Amino acid sequence: MASVQAALRELRGAQKSAKGVSLYSRFVNRPAGRYLAAGSYAIGLSPNQVTLVSAAFSFAAAAAVALVAPSWGLGIAVWAALAVGFAFDSADGQLARLRGGGSASGEWLDHVVDCAKLTALHSCVLIGFYRFPDAYGVTAGWLLVPLGFQFASVVTFFGGLLTEKLKPAPAPGSPAAAPSTVRAVALLPVDYGVFCLVFLLLGGGQPFRWAYAGMGAVAALFLLAFLAKWYRELSAVPR
Repeated sequence: MASVQAALRELRGAQKSAKGVSLYSRFVNRPAGRYLAAGSYAIGLSPNQVTLVSAAFSFAAAAAVALVAPSWGLGIAVWAALAVGFAFDSADGQLARLRGGGSASGEWLDHVVDCAKLTALHSCVLIGFYRFPDAYGVTAGWLLVPLGFQFASVVTFFGGLLTEKLKPAPAPGSPAAAPSTVRAVALLPVDYGVFCLVFLLLGGGQPFRWAYAGMGAVAALFLLAFLAKWYRELSAVPR
C-alpha cells in the first residue's frame, strides 16, 4: 500500500497539461486513471499491459451492444465497462511517466487501440440496430447513423493526432498555455467519457437512438470546426 501512496504523490506532480482537455477528462477520467496507474505500478504491470486491459473492457462492452438485446441492466454494464476502459486508457500513459517515460511502440499500441475502440463501438451499435430493430424502433435508414458517427469520430481522431505531429514543438523552456475553462466546457459534447453516458439509455431503445444520433450530429459539427482550425494552424507553419 505504501508503494501505491508514493506512486500517487509522484503522479500528482507529473500530470500532462490540461490545455485542450474537457472538464470530464480533467476532473474525472485523469484522476481515476491516476489511481489505476498507481495500483498497476504496485502490482508490476507494464504500460502495454494496462493498454490491453483498457482494450479488454472497451471491446467487451462493444461486443455486448452488438450481441445482447438492449435492456437497462445491459446499458449500465456497457457504460461501466466503457468508463473503466477509458480510465485505464489514461492510466497507461501515467504509468509510463511514472516508470521514467514511454516507448515508441507503447505509444503506437495506445493509438491503435484507441482507433480500433472507436471503430468497433460504432460498428457494434450498427449491428445492434440491425439485429434488434424493434427494440430500438429503427428502420433501415438508421443504419447510416452509426456509419456517419464513426466517420466523424475516426477523422477527428486521426486529424487531431496528425496535427500534433506536424505542428512544430514549443521552444524549450517556453511556458505552457493556461487551460481555458470555457474551452473545457465546450469540449464536453465530444469527450469520449461523456459519449459513454449515452449507453445508460440503452434500455429505453428509442431514447438511446435519438441521444446517440444527436451526439453524432454534434460530432459532425465539431469535426468541421476542428478541420478548419487545424488547417489554419498548419497553414501558418513555415515550410
